Amino acid sequence: MDYDIKDIGLAEEGRLRTQWASQEMPVLRSIKEGFERNKPLRGTKIAACLHVTTETANLAMTLKAGGAEVVLCASNPLSTQDDVTAHLVKDHEISVFAINGEDTDRYYKHIDQALDAKPQITMDDGADLVSRLHKERTDVIDGVVGGTEETTTGVLRLRSMAANGVLRYPIISVNDADTKHLFDNRYGTGQSTMDGIIRATNRLIAGTNFVVVGYGWCGKGLSMRARALGANVIVTEVDPLKALEALMDGYRVMSISEAAELGHIFCTVTGNIHVIRKEHFEKMRDGAMVCNSGHFNVELDLEGLEEIAEQRRRVREFVEEFTLPSGNRINVLAEGRLVNLAAAEGHPSSVMDMSFANQALCSEYIVKNSGSLENSVHDVPEDIDKSVSRIKLSALGVTFDELTEEQKQYLESWEIGT
Repeated sequence: MDYDIKDIGLAEEGRLRTQWASQEMPVLRSIKEGFERNKPLRGTKIAACLHVTTETANLAMTLKAGGAEVVLCASNPLSTQDDVTAHLVKDHEISVFAINGEDTDRYYKHIDQALDAKPQITMDDGADLVSRLHKERTDVIDGVVGGTEETTTGVLRLRSMAANGVLRYPIISVNDADTKHLFDNRYGTGQSTMDGIIRATNRLIAGTNFVVVGYGWCGKGLSMRARALGANVIVTEVDPLKALEALMDGYRVMSISEAAELGHIFCTVTGNIHVIRKEHFEKMRDGAMVCNSGHFNVELDLEGLEEIAEQRRRVREFVEEFTLPSGNRINVLAEGRLVNLAAAEGHPSSVMDMSFANQALCSEYIVKNSGSLENSVHDVPEDIDKSVSRIKLSALGVTFDELTEEQKQYLESWEIGT
């Protein structure tokens, strides 16, 4: 077994933390039990490019329980938990290629090492693995029968590939499952982002002007949590419908150019490039804090900020200070990468439970339907989505109603009127 990790001696700590996460992942535990009995992934090689956290470890163990050979690499250089990588390698003999803080060259080397396993299924968070397969590693793409994508940024890239006719195998958009984006994106991102900001800065949130750039599901969750901590939330948007929704939800809505002069804390959650640019940094007040929770660090124009800065220094573990000619200092958190994973531990395990349950069940679905899915981006099958909901509710001890036969007939009929 090949691997590249920081220190295998960290395995005990990783084991304890992974077990702790598992306690809040009842859906994945239920799937794992079924996988152990039926081995639906027997003989399948899976290359997974994900944030290597305790929750991801439980997913990898579930896939292996189903008979899969799993190779794992990181989808972000700063999100890897080195004790978790040690635990997976030492205790479960799962090949892992991930080291926290790895540079760009090593990051892509690790992706290549995962692809060297010649996977039949890819599992991605941001589509770097799929992109690499289609551009630099076409030597192994013919053996791939399908894949899954975890996050909005990756889905955008994959839909672009499909629209341009270059996507060479089917991908299931786990991100768009209701049990993913309604919970993971909203509650997971909301809580974990605030956790990352507070850990990185130890600053009080109450009373600040907190600027949320983007009002998708992640932006909604982040706005909700920032307001709950006492912040005055300002939302910026490019979509008029989402801007109107934010306004109706009780937030101040304005352009990023206007918000730049008012904000104390800025967080991007758009999935797009350079949404905070040089001209915005120049307007910010002294001590403004800027971070990103939208997957890639390109949301912040850090090159532009570096160009206009007269001085740059690291003032805390996850805080870099840029001093502008005006004397104002702009603090960038976690190098502009995902602040919730770089400065904290990512989403709570209870929400990742549903997201990763979808990943596991969609892998089984791909195996069962190999060769019958067209090369495009597919939705998670509705029965999988609802199954995850049912298992989660059952694990929480929550009951819910079901339609009576009369009600079903009424909803399906066009003949019954007032």
